[in-house]
Amino acid sequence: MNDQLTHANLRHFSGDLERTRHPLARRVIYTPGVKFVAEQGEAYWLIDELAFTIVGGEIQNAGQSDPRILELHFWRLDVKDNTATLTARADSDVEPFYTKVIPFTDFPLDYIDIWAAFDGEHWTLYLPSEH
Repeated sequence: MNDQLTHANLRHFSGDLERTRHPLARRVIYTPGVKFVAEQGEAYWLIDELAFTIVGGEIQNAGQSDPRILELHFWRLDVKDNTATLTARADSDVEPFYTKVIPFTDFPLDYIDIWAAFDGEHWTLYLPSEH
């Protein structure tokens, strides 16, 4: 696999046991695929956005109306014309419980999906192919 961030390269990541701990949001860990996205897309800011939202209370609040959110939820960053929209959903067929517009980004993909699962101790961020 070359080091470019492409959708095709992301499909090469599959589940393994290696994890990286977020340096500030210590209850958030992430897989090699998410680390690759951060490194190759120069997008550690994206991991920060997810991690700080998860530990900052928004997930607990949203989980009061939909308990699924407290175990598993789905993030998506959509990019168009150097502007991005970050959303989180409990499932694909429901409205987002979290939306944030990012007024400028040079993120190289048109979109990225990252899933978040809670194991009782840590939130793990991972690519769908790593499920």
